[in-house]
Order: sequence, then structure tokens, then C-alpha cells
Amino acid sequence: MRKLVVLGSGGRLGAALARYCAADAEVIGFDHGALDLASPEALERALEEIDFDALVNCAALTQVDYCEKHAPEAYAVNARAVGVMGRICERRKARCIHISTDYVFDGAKGSPYVEADEACPISVYGESKRRGEIELLDASSAHLAARVSWVFGPDRPSFVDQVIRQARESDQVQAIGDKWSTPTFTGDLARWLHSLLWDHPVGGLIHLAQSGACTWQEYGQYALDCAAEAGIPLRARSVNFQALADLKAFVARRPVYTVLDTGRFARLTGVEPRPWREAVRDYICQHYGAR
Repeated sequence: MRKLVVLGSGGRLGAALARYCAADAEVIGFDHGALDLASPEALERALEEIDFDALVNCAALTQVDYCEKHAPEAYAVNARAVGVMGRICERRKARCIHISTDYVFDGAKGSPYVEADEACPISVYGESKRRGEIELLDASSAHLAARVSWVFGPDRPSFVDQVIRQARESDQVQAIGDKWSTPTFTGDLARWLHSLLWDHPVGGLIHLAQSGACTWQEYGQYALDCAAEAGIPLRARSVNFQALADLKAFVARRPVYTVLDTGRFARLTGVEPRPWREAVRDYICQHYGAR
């Protein structure tokens, strides 16, 4: 049986991927506490001690404002460590996929980004993730950096869960209404990544997201609509507009438009990602309906 290493296996995407791939591979997972990605020596020791056929890196320092204030740590985890694992996989002739982000773009394009668009990050987080892509592909052009956006799923709370919790506890819910991207379900991402690991082993850059686009406000409103239909008791039924500029607590700049074009993935695999609304509805019905 083939062996797959999943770094960040305790996270939202890593847990979903490890669970999905366990059906046809031996999965070796490393969660946050098991491996210090800021230490190249620790990473090398851990990976050199095991045999594997493929590695997916779902681990990262993702708190945007934390990265802005702790740049050396952000570059160590999000860039330097990716180069280390890329070089190890190249020596092993092992498949390597690294999970990147829509934040590598500055948001100025105003239409869906394709892989060939220039990456112009406007935060330390975005720049560190872009450096990780470069380090990965410098190690081998056969490696794959998969950019994702607004990931949600059952293994760790995300925006959709926060909105539902707030609506159950409060009469008022707000969300940013002038920032656009695409919610993406970990269950779908796990299937897509499995396909890219074994059936369509391409290299370079690829965009993975549901189809369509929305603001945080629209996303939150649809989540509450689905929650209400599912019979979840809510104190608030609407999500009020909040401007990105009004969030003075933010330290780092955020790109306002980072919708990803998934055409390359569809051409390679024949799979057209389903609409984000369908994925959100399924998640809420399945995850909250059983409670």
C-alpha cells in the first residue's frame, strides 16, 4: 500500500485529507504539536526517518495579523520549511503538494485570478506563502502548489461556524461586505487533492475552490438562511454590512478580491467544482443537522 505523509493533519484541511486518503493509502500524519516546522533540522529528521510515496503540506502559520508582527517566524514556517520538504521529496522521488493561498494576490484585478497572473502579495502572510511556492517549485517543477480560499469544514471551526454561533447567541451579526472570494469545503478539497496526488500528477500552480464568488456578508447570510431552514434556533436572522476599512484592529492589509479561476483543474481532471452555495448547504445540513 502506498504511503502518504500529511503535515498539519490536525487542522481543518489536513484532517479531512488524511481521513479521505486512508481508504487507499497508509497515512502518516503530523499535527502541530508533533513537528516544529520552524526548525529545518527537526523537519529533516522527521521525514528522513520514514518511507513515503507522497507528501501533502497542509501546515502553515495562517493568522494574518500574527504573521505581520512575527515576520521571521512566518517566513520560517511558510517558506523555508516548504523548501526543505520540497528538496527531501525530490531526493525521494516522492509526490509533493503544498497548500498555498489566494492571499498571494493583491486583489486589484477584479476578475478571477488564473495561475499565470502575477502574484503581488500585500502582507507578510501573503509574501511568506508566495515564497513557499517559489521554494517548492525551485526544488522540483514536478511539485504542485495548490492555492485555496476561505476553507471550511467539520474538523475545526471557521467563519461559517462563527456566524451560526453568533446568531444563536446574539441579536446582531456583522460581516465584511466589500471583500470577495469563494468559500471552499474541505470534503471537496480532499477529493480533488486525492485526484491530483495519484491520478493527475501535474506540477506547478493550481487553483482549487468552489465555483462562484461572494462577500463575507453574503456567505454569512446564506449560512444563516440554511441554518434556519435546518431548524437551528437563531436569535439573529440577518447579517449586517461591515466595511473592511472599519476594522481598525486589523494590522495587515487584506486583498479585497481574490476569486480563483479553477479552469486548469477542470481541464486536467474533468471535474467542475460545484457552486459554493451547494457546498455550504451540504455542510450545514450534515454537520449541524445531526446535533
